[in-house]
Amino acid sequence: MTPKKNTTPIRVNVLFFSVFILFSLLVLRLGIVQIVHGEDYKREINRKEDVTVNNPVPRGRMLDRNLELIVDNKPLNAITYTNEGASQEEMLDVAGKLAKIIDKDTDKVRERDMKDFWMLKHPEEAKDLITEKEMDQFRNKKLKNKDLYKLQIERITEDHLKQLSEQDIEELAIFSIMNNGYKFVPQIIKNKDVSKDEFAIVSENLTLLPGVNATTDWDREYKYKETFKPVLGKVTTSSEGLPADRIDYFISRGYTRNDRVGKSYLEQEYEDILQGTKERVINITDKAGVLLEKELVAEGQRGKDLILSIDMDLQVAVEEIIEKELWAAKRSPGTRLLDSAYVVLMDPNTGEVLTMAGKKIVKDKKTNEVQMQDDALGNIINTYNVGSVVKGATVLTGYKTGAISPWTSFDDRALDIKGTPIKKSYSYLGVLNDIEALKKSSNVYMFHTAIRIGNGVYRYQKPLNLDPQVWDTIRNSFASFGLGIRTGIDLPSEQTGAKGANSPVGKVLDLVIGQYDTYSNMQLAQYISTIANGGHRMQPRVVKEIREPAMNGDLVGPVYKSFSPKVLNDIDMEDQWLARVHTGFKKVMQEPGGTAYRYFGNATYSPAGKTGTAEAFYDGQYRVKGDPLIETMNISLVGYAPSENPEIAMAVIVPWAYQGSVDHGANKKIGRAVMDAYFNMKNPSKQPNDEQ
Repeated sequence: MTPKKNTTPIRVNVLFFSVFILFSLLVLRLGIVQIVHGEDYKREINRKEDVTVNNPVPRGRMLDRNLELIVDNKPLNAITYTNEGASQEEMLDVAGKLAKIIDKDTDKVRERDMKDFWMLKHPEEAKDLITEKEMDQFRNKKLKNKDLYKLQIERITEDHLKQLSEQDIEELAIFSIMNNGYKFVPQIIKNKDVSKDEFAIVSENLTLLPGVNATTDWDREYKYKETFKPVLGKVTTSSEGLPADRIDYFISRGYTRNDRVGKSYLEQEYEDILQGTKERVINITDKAGVLLEKELVAEGQRGKDLILSIDMDLQVAVEEIIEKELWAAKRSPGTRLLDSAYVVLMDPNTGEVLTMAGKKIVKDKKTNEVQMQDDALGNIINTYNVGSVVKGATVLTGYKTGAISPWTSFDDRALDIKGTPIKKSYSYLGVLNDIEALKKSSNVYMFHTAIRIGNGVYRYQKPLNLDPQVWDTIRNSFASFGLGIRTGIDLPSEQTGAKGANSPVGKVLDLVIGQYDTYSNMQLAQYISTIANGGHRMQPRVVKEIREPAMNGDLVGPVYKSFSPKVLNDIDMEDQWLARVHTGFKKVMQEPGGTAYRYFGNATYSPAGKTGTAEAFYDGQYRVKGDPLIETMNISLVGYAPSENPEIAMAVIVPWAYQGSVDHGANKKIGRAVMDAYFNMKNPSKQPNDEQ
């Protein structure tokens, strides 16, 4: 029998050999990892992350043309919190400690927030709000986490919420701010009415309050209180943050969601200038997100300052005049609807706005008390029928189109046009040339001018048959003075006014006497400035220059940018035509028979201008929706002085001034007092004469 061959040693040898090969491969792999890639893995283990944060700085200030501070930054004690990687539980602990130290406003805490907070404070009770059956459905994936959460929220009752104390609610208010902030971005916990004790206690306990800091914040301070404040604009609060409709715009420019930004008028229009350059800090963290160190890479710089064209002393004086004359006018009959008046003073040669004032009488809905409030914005956002002040543009349009020429005369007899109410002046003024028509404010002269512009002929009880192109001809000419178009002022929300329908074509007669289209007071200021300066439509400006932040205790820094006067267009008029209108406007105020002579005849500064009265329909605060329209009268005034080489131009509107036939003349009274104030403040030693 042949002995059986033993294969065990062979199998053992194969096994040992395989183990040897595998071990060799493992050693080789470990060698590669350590020698070839060792440094890479070591760097990964020690990897740090850089998170750059832009910290806000105080906004730029606003000063008037005489470098008087208007808007400044008022320092505030503030309590802030910066999340440097804390967990929700850690933030909750800090919020609880802070709630014991400071008084926190809870007005913005919502019921939904309280329910979430109650669940955090009472986790076991919150679990009991879910039934066992619902938990089985959750385990079997028939319900999701969000479904359970919704059920819990729905089942939290008022009795549950009553378990939260006042201090708990304060803790919630603080925690909500902490929890909604970005990592490494300071959040304002409290910056209004932080008491000395609160500030001191927080400062002393910073080691027990990780992420909390007692620091200095700022708020806008208005040196002239409410004066001109609507035009200056508003800034969002830290709780408001970025406006919802412009978040993407600001985020793309390096803002964070809780940054304060300008949200109206000058604050908004010059946001990029006022915001300043943010401080840039790099927060260096390890792989787990733990803060290791901070590195300042760029110091912040306060926003640049705006130097306004406004003279605040003059602004205050003009507002006092408006307020005084408004109250006085309210004592006249037929003034139930009278509630406002507006004044613009402009340098006709540069477009700089020296004064933009408005006042409005309002009734407090809660107390029914009547009070006067600032309404300077009414100069650009409200438009009205302005009446005869536009007749200078009508006469110049007549010259330009060849409809009339210097010395052209018309009989002021009323017009009787077929299918149209009698068209006339306020009284029969005789036969008038162009200058006398302006002086005495003839409507009929302007009607004849419009008829000729439209290639029509007036015949008693016959239709006019005007060329429909007459509308565009007149409106385009008016626009060259600034009437019915944007003036270009450096403020948002400017209104251009309403244009009446182009039919019937006879309504163009109302257009040329200022009783059809509507205009703003700023448009009137631009219009009269264009005539005053010889035919240049200047862009109105409220900001005249931008300054760098002041250094070394100086009031203002060096000039960053100056705004040169900008001519928007030149009117296509001959010098002799403008001279005729200048003469007519001068006679309005300086010659007996002129419509403003009674008020300006003895003025020492040689004024020129034009008065206006317009039939209008009331559309103000006292109108009840659905009620029939109420007829009323708007009164206005435009002027400039001195009549030779003018240095100041003025526009005044008093809308819904009176009903009936008793004109209290508030437009002219305001205009005279305002002009007197300007020249008196310019040369205090030379007092203007009293009114006649």
